[in-house]
Amino acid sequence: MELRHRGDALRRTSAKKVFFEDKGFHVFEEVYEPSEDTFLLAERLEVEHNETVLDMGTGCGILAVICALKARLVVAVDVNPHAVRCAKLNAKSHKVSERMCIVRGDLFEPLKEGDLFDLILFNAPYLPTEEDEPEDWVSRGWSGGNIGRDLIDCFLKHASSYLKPGGRILLVQSTLSDVGQTLEELERQGFKARVLAERKAFFESIALIEASKPRRRSPSEKLFENASHYYG
Repeated sequence: MELRHRGDALRRTSAKKVFFEDKGFHVFEEVYEPSEDTFLLAERLEVEHNETVLDMGTGCGILAVICALKARLVVAVDVNPHAVRCAKLNAKSHKVSERMCIVRGDLFEPLKEGDLFDLILFNAPYLPTEEDEPEDWVSRGWSGGNIGRDLIDCFLKHASSYLKPGGRILLVQSTLSDVGQTLEELERQGFKARVLAERKAFFESIALIEASKPRRRSPSEKLFENASHYYG
């Protein structure tokens, strides 16, 4: 019942504006509203001026916009068409549209082979879901399938292929969806992984996992200079 109560609360999001530090962000009714998991990641974002960033499941675009204030290029992906529109509005509001490419797609599907990033962010849908949970756009922003790992496992399967040597992943998930399993899988792939931060929330803890890829040169590495790369 606790899972259902939290899901009901999340589904009742309405069009509004949320704030992180001194920055305001529009949130459409059909888009997952930034919450404790979002801010846990936002508070620990460190981005260099020459870096490229991938924000997976961008939602309203809050994390992507924060990154774009410093990064060379941020690619933001979301399967929710309302989230794509919302993120574009927030990018325009914060005057970072020229350094952002916001596209609709399912996880890594919109990317091209050889696209590599310095940093990949994923505030994953991580809550275990009851079979009769509705599949509206907002609920898809937190629903992680039967054991909460559907999207996490798919992300982990492909993320390394889009990360530069020496690059890093910041992944948010719940203790309800087995943080230990995520750490084990990252380490199996050769990452150095750890829980960077943790926050109590409701009946769970929210964990921010940091994973670093070993530094080694890759002949397949392809740098891209601007967002037009994705519209060709």
